Amino acid sequence: MGQQEKVATSLAGTVSEEISASLTAVDAELARRYPGDPGTRQPVHTVYVPGDVFEPGALRSWGDQALAALDEHAPDAASFAAVLGIPEELAGPVHDRVRAKLQREPVEDLRIDFEDGYGPRPDAEEDEAAARAARLVSQAYADGTAAPYMGIRMKCMEAGVRDRGIRTTDVFLTGLMAAGGLPEGLVLTLPKVTYPEQVTAFVQLLEAFEKAHGLDAGRIGFEIQIETSQSILAADGTAAVARMIDAAQGRATGLHYGTFDYSACVGVSAAYQASDHPAADHAKAVMQVAAAGTGVRVSDGSTNVLPVGPTAQVHEAWRLHYGLTRRALARAYYQGWDMHPGHLPTRYAAVYTFYREGLEPAAARLAAYVAKAGGDVMDEPATAKALSGYLLRGIDCGALDTAEVARLTGLTRGDLDAFALPRRGDLTVTAP
Repeated sequence: MGQQEKVATSLAGTVSEEISASLTAVDAELARRYPGDPGTRQPVHTVYVPGDVFEPGALRSWGDQALAALDEHAPDAASFAAVLGIPEELAGPVHDRVRAKLQREPVEDLRIDFEDGYGPRPDAEEDEAAARAARLVSQAYADGTAAPYMGIRMKCMEAGVRDRGIRTTDVFLTGLMAAGGLPEGLVLTLPKVTYPEQVTAFVQLLEAFEKAHGLDAGRIGFEIQIETSQSILAADGTAAVARMIDAAQGRATGLHYGTFDYSACVGVSAAYQASDHPAADHAKAVMQVAAAGTGVRVSDGSTNVLPVGPTAQVHEAWRLHYGLTRRALARAYYQGWDMHPGHLPTRYAAVYTFYREGLEPAAARLAAYVAKAGGDVMDEPATAKALSGYLLRGIDCGALDTAEVARLTGLTRGDLDAFALPRRGDLTVTAP
């Protein structure tokens, strides 16, 4: 070991105590505002179905339509891979997993829409549709046909539709309570948020509902849909979206980018409204930075180019959707919106290719980090966290299997969780 070094200090012990005392409020603020990722599953997409269209078996219908599109326009692994440019070695595994996913769990997150996809209706008609939505969602959870996450998108908090949005939310939530309670996978989406005060108002609504039913405070969370330029940059030059997260008082679960409303708001002409437009990239980058560390997830928007018509037209739409999804994943937007059953094959193909092509490199880097084996990349705890998160997201969506990840890394699911969710201030996490 050599000669033992003599350790000397110059500061009195009270210095450290005084510094810690001076930072107590900051420590508490960090813990409150930036609790980190919640560690729950994040769906790879959100599907929305208008409130008057949603029917029993809607999710199974979407899966069946997606499978039929594959059968008609890309009936085998080779043809599907050729359309999308999937590497030959991944063609079979990706195709097989996509088909299995469409049969087992075609939709991960469903939003029954009472906003743009539903439009203005007589009050009695929307009341009935909202009550019916609650009944069907409750039935789906009871009989095992529900998506992991389900809920509604109500009308926004702007003056012209505010009362209607409040009432629809009340009717829907009351219906769920009457049918047995709020499901664990419940998600609400508040659209067209422009001012943080509108978020505060929605929190007030949810607090009132929780008190009326004796629910725990904070039981009901919601997503904030970013569809206006004012939600990104406020009149005073601040990032309004950061203030919206704060106004949600811990209830915000996601920020969802609204491709077409936002594009129109900043003057992008219809032909160029897309999730890869520079205006979209700017908005999502601000959302991403505002949400970092808060536990609020960011979701990309959608494409309105539908894979319908002749095979050549379907293939073109598929390539567009696949490319946009891969682009979003590389930018750490792990969720997006899908508007048509024909988008499901390319959603899952893009997601599964993303995770399967990176499986072995990510597993090797994480295993080397755990073993302190070194290699050609020097990884730090933050990178180990990112590698574990990558593998966990792949497992959750069905791109990867727990067993194959364990074989390549030597780690259990619990070990991966420990790396992905270290406590604030931890510098290292030692896996068993």
